[in-house]
Amino acid sequence: MNIRFLLNQFIIKVVDLIAGTWKINVEGEPQNCSIIAFWHGEMLPVWKYFSKTNSAAVVSLSKDGELLSELLYYWQYDLIRGSSSKNGKEVLNKMVNNLSHKNVLITPDGPRGPNRRMKVGAVVSAIRANSKIFLVKVKFGWHIRFRKSWDKFVLPLPFSKINLSFIRPFSFPAADKKELVVEYTLMLEKLMN
Repeated sequence: MNIRFLLNQFIIKVVDLIAGTWKINVEGEPQNCSIIAFWHGEMLPVWKYFSKTNSAAVVSLSKDGELLSELLYYWQYDLIRGSSSKNGKEVLNKMVNNLSHKNVLITPDGPRGPNRRMKVGAVVSAIRANSKIFLVKVKFGWHIRFRKSWDKFVLPLPFSKINLSFIRPFSFPAADKKELVVEYTLMLEKLMN
């Protein structure tokens, strides 16, 4: 076994142990077969909340994405590997296919940002699958924020109180014009911010 694998397994166990102590309060509830969108820097509590719920997760092919993939696999997610810049069409197709029978979770500003700026993938997938998008706003109790990371990543501390607010479902009519998709995306981005 290589050292990187062992280190990743150690990190996963520690994160899982800490996450098990979080007190997650939820406002609203998403419907099944929906897209769940949340910012990259605020992702851990949302991933934890949906763990073991027959959900799919979109995760980049980057090195950071590798560690996250291992954590999400441990939390029993089906993984869709790729991003807008790598395997974009394949990722969209897999999202649409999964939306027929499960939720798909995505960080629409990942994997490289810019921070809190939504890309169009979630909207395109929702239109193609005739599915809804639920936005998640996250509020943290005790936490550490990594201000030098591109996404200002937040790690909730043990026993932190966390609030997840699901903003009402959004669905969009079929849009054959790119401008409309961009307009929908910007509207969602403003609501999330």
